[in-house]
Amino acid sequence: MTKMSPRTQSLRYITLIANLSLILWVGLWQSMISPHPHLNSYVIAIMWVLPLLLPLKGILEGKPYTHAWANFILMFYFLHALTILWVDGGERWLAWVELGLVSWAFVTNILFARIRGKELGTGLKRLSQVEKEEKEAHGQK
Repeated sequence: MTKMSPRTQSLRYITLIANLSLILWVGLWQSMISPHPHLNSYVIAIMWVLPLLLPLKGILEGKPYTHAWANFILMFYFLHALTILWVDGGERWLAWVELGLVSWAFVTNILFARIRGKELGTGLKRLSQVEKEEKEAHGQK
């Protein structure tokens, strides 16, 4: 495996902190800070945290592809934060924290995936290049 540059390694740590902070925040929010009044708050917290744990192994291993697809999961939390900001004045500050952490994780995941992907030589081809290769493979002009 290609060695990470110091810049990429620093970005990896920042990305790890962002993702782990979001996991911690969501768990604390749902279990202790503002638990659901009628349901088991720990079960609810686990349900909220579970999707964030799916890409955690790949994120901990520094896999750029995992960082990239983890952002699809983060969009759920982004929408949750925006919804709470819009409808619930009592939990607005909690949503601001979630929105900040989600945005931080999203941006750093993108940056890490892009930079590490370039280091590994696994960047995505441009659409025009893919189309050109497909036309050549099928004998089209």
